[in-house]
Amino acid sequence: MATGSSKLKTVVPDALIAFSVLITAYFVLWNVSQLAMSPLAAFVLWRHRRRNTERARRLPIDVRLPPLVSIVVPAHNEELTIVESIRALLALDYQPRELVIVNDGSKDGTLALLQRAFQLVAAPVAFERPLASEAVRGIYRSVSEPEIVVVDKVNGGSKADAVNAGINAASGALVLVIDADTVLEADALNRAVLPFLEDPSTVAVGANIGIANGCHIENGRVVDVSLPRSWFARFQIVEYMRSFLLFRLACVSQNALVIISGAFGLFRRDAVIAIGGYDRTAIGEDMDVTVRLQRHFRERGLPIRIEFDPHPLCWTQAPDDWQSMKSQRCRWRRGLLQTLWRYRRMIGNPRFGKVGLGAMPYVAFFEGLGPLLEVGGYLVTIVGAALGLLNWAYFGMMIAVSVFSGVAVTLLAVLLNDVAMRRYMEGRTLALLVAIALLESVGYRQLNSLWGCLGTYQALTGTGGWGSMTRKAFKTES
Repeated sequence: MATGSSKLKTVVPDALIAFSVLITAYFVLWNVSQLAMSPLAAFVLWRHRRRNTERARRLPIDVRLPPLVSIVVPAHNEELTIVESIRALLALDYQPRELVIVNDGSKDGTLALLQRAFQLVAAPVAFERPLASEAVRGIYRSVSEPEIVVVDKVNGGSKADAVNAGINAASGALVLVIDADTVLEADALNRAVLPFLEDPSTVAVGANIGIANGCHIENGRVVDVSLPRSWFARFQIVEYMRSFLLFRLACVSQNALVIISGAFGLFRRDAVIAIGGYDRTAIGEDMDVTVRLQRHFRERGLPIRIEFDPHPLCWTQAPDDWQSMKSQRCRWRRGLLQTLWRYRRMIGNPRFGKVGLGAMPYVAFFEGLGPLLEVGGYLVTIVGAALGLLNWAYFGMMIAVSVFSGVAVTLLAVLLNDVAMRRYMEGRTLALLVAIALLESVGYRQLNSLWGCLGTYQALTGTGGWGSMTRKAFKTES
C-alpha cells in the first residue's frame, strides 16, 4: 500500500507538469500565430484599400453584361425582421438581380407578411432541381416588385435544405446566400461581384460581418452604428473582429480560406451545383460548403480562388441572451468538429496545398483542441492547488502573459477592423470598445470555452439540436 501511494504521489505531479507544459505550449503557439497573422492581415487590408476604389466598385455597373445575382434568403419564422431585410435588398445599388426568398415551413406570419408587403401572387413555374430539398408547396411572385420570387416549401430541418431550394429556383450565374435577419450595405453586391470580374477562377466571396444590435436601421439601411447595451452582444463585436480579420485575412493572403460566413456568401452557382449543393446533414453548413469547394477544385487540379472582403458588407443580429448564445455556440462547436472529422484526410495533406498544410491544421489544433485544453488547464490548476503542487509564482506569470497577450491580439484586431470599417472612430465609442476588449478576456472567453466543451460532449453523444435564438425587431428611426 505504501509503495502504491508513493508511486501515485510521483505520477500525479509528473502528469500535472506534463499537462501544464502542453497548455503553456498551446497558449504560446496561439499568441505567436495570432501575431504572425497580423502583418498578413494588414497587407490584405492595404491591398484591398488600394484596389477597391470607388471607380473599381462601379465596374460591375458599367460593364456591358454584368452577371445576374440571385439573392437567396432562407426564412424560418422570421416575421420580426423579414420585411425590413427585403426592403434593404431592394435598395441595393447593383443590377441585374433577383430576390429568392425561401419560406422554409414557417409557423409564424412570415409568409403572410411577405404577401401583404409585396403583393404576392401564385406563379407556378417549372424549373430543374439539381439539388436535393424538401417538397416545394408553391411559387409566388410580387406584383409591386417583379424581381421578388418567394418559394414556399416544407421545412427541411436545416438551413442547407432551404438554400438548396433557393439555388434550384435561382436564375443567376452568381448566388448570394444570406440570413433573413441580415441587412446589407447599399454597395455590398458591387464590392462582392468585383473579384469575379477580376479573376475567372473565383468561385466564392465572403465578407466581414457587422453586428446590428444597438444600431439604428432606417429604410433598410444602417444609418447610425452604436454599441449595444447588452454585454453579451458587446463582447461578440470584438470577438467577430478578432475572428474575421486576423485568421480569415491571413488565409486570404495565402488563398486558403476555409470558411465563408453563412450571413453573407456569394458563390458561382455552377460551382455549388458541381459539389452537390449544401449538405443537408451538415451542422455548420457554411464551413462545410467552403471546405468542399476547396477539396473539389484542388483534387481535380482546377484553379480556385475564394476571396474575402474586409469591409462589413452586411449587418446581422447577434444573440444577446444567455440561452440563445449557448445554443449558438454549442451548435457552432458541433459543426466545427463534424467538418474536421468529415474532411480529416485534408489535414496535413500536401495535395490540397496551403489549405491542407496550413489552414486545416490550424483550425484542427487551435479551434478543435482549444476549448478542451483551456478548460483542462483550469482543472489542472485546481487539482494542483488542492494537492499543494501549484507553483503560484509560475501560475501568476502564466496568467499575466496569457491575459495580456490575448488582450494585445484583441486590441490589434480592433484597430485593424476600425481601419477597415471606420464605423467606431468616434472617441467615446472607440474608448468603450477598447474597454470591452480588455474585459472580454476575463470571463467571456472562459464561458465560450465551457460551451465549447459542452458542444464537444454533444457531438460525441449525438445530442443537441439546432437550438433557438430570440429575435428582436430592428431598432428603427422614423
